[in-house]
Amino acid sequence: MSLEAVQKVTETEQKARARRAEAVEQAKRLTAEAERAGQARLSQARAEAEAQVKAMFAQAEEAAAADAEAVMEETRRSCDALRREAEGRLEDAAALIIRRVVGD
Repeated sequence: MSLEAVQKVTETEQKARARRAEAVEQAKRLTAEAERAGQARLSQARAEAEAQVKAMFAQAEEAAAADAEAVMEETRRSCDALRREAEGRLEDAAALIIRRVVGD
């Protein structure tokens, strides 16, 4: 083989090694960029999910507060009705007690 052919083969091999090294570096860069992009998307999705959870909790708390208020109002009305009913019977109960004590 002539010296020129050997030089060409050596040069071609060097170019191939350089291309291979460049391809490996490019693959590493692309992998790192893809990983960063994936992490960014994951972080964004987590943040959005957390915001949705907070909003759902806030809605649930509002609904629970409204329900609790409705139950309290119904309980107040029931207590008032029982109190009025008891007050209406108070005179009859007092009269019954007096009759029993006095022996009428």
